[in-house]
Amino acid sequence: MSMTSRTPPFPLEFLPVRLLCQSMIGAVSPPDWLNEILAGYTQVLSELFWFTVGFAVVYVAGRVVLVPSVTRIVRSRNRHNPTIETATTTYLRVLVIGFATLTGIITAGYGRVLSESAVIIAAITFALGIAGQQVFGSLISGLFLVADPDFNVGDWIEWPGGEGTIEAVDFRVTRVRTPDNETISVPNTELTANAITRPYGRDTYRITEQAYVAYYEDAERALMELQLIAADHESILEDPAPNARILELGENAITVQTEFWVENPANRDVRLLRSDFRRIVKRHFDEQDITLAPPSAHSLSGELAVTDESPAAPGE
Repeated sequence: MSMTSRTPPFPLEFLPVRLLCQSMIGAVSPPDWLNEILAGYTQVLSELFWFTVGFAVVYVAGRVVLVPSVTRIVRSRNRHNPTIETATTTYLRVLVIGFATLTGIITAGYGRVLSESAVIIAAITFALGIAGQQVFGSLISGLFLVADPDFNVGDWIEWPGGEGTIEAVDFRVTRVRTPDNETISVPNTELTANAITRPYGRDTYRITEQAYVAYYEDAERALMELQLIAADHESILEDPAPNARILELGENAITVQTEFWVENPANRDVRLLRSDFRRIVKRHFDEQDITLAPPSAHSLSGELAVTDESPAAPGE
């Protein structure tokens, strides 16, 4: 039986060098304690990696697919209600972040801990309840504001803290644009806890203006002129017809008041209309010689002493 010799994969003269390299690699291998530390970090990095993967997959799918799709559906069914559209986008983004975080925790291997440890769940619930009390209150208030049919984006509102046009109802605050074109963030809890007025929430709006007429003027003539001015104004409605009346007999003047209606107040500058009406009243009353806002008269009482300080005549 013949024996066949196998040729080594490298020349025999390199055999001592290969053995030397193997011995050097074995000599510089890390110690056991370092291997244990690296093994611990390897587990942490592995869990972090899977958490990131789970979170990223759900988050990207939610922001790219879910949120735009649901927003388009809501927009198509509520074309005249942008409040629901903006609120849907805001709350869907929050839900996507929460679900993505939960998915990342489960993917990292901590799903069993959350499902089986009642102590951890109770501690998390307690911490969220204490730390997020105001946030949850604003969230619930925001949901009530969104569900209110008389509270919509684009409406002009007045509340004890200010006034302005609603721009958006967010997770915690409502953004309002003031008459000075400033944007303020009002906590949702403040709007739900106070009375909100929507002066321009209907198709028509009544404007009330007052003027002060001197007692020596003909009050009936002043009332008639006010009513004619309102009837001739192109922006004032004919039905209901404008009216004028005496409101008060003051100490120095007669207070007359006129009331008239305008349509579509939400898309009209009511303050400019008021100013225009006042200018017309002032000019017309001047032309008709009707005195507006006469000077105040005050009754004085007391004693008056007169001293003669002229020089005395010679010989007196």
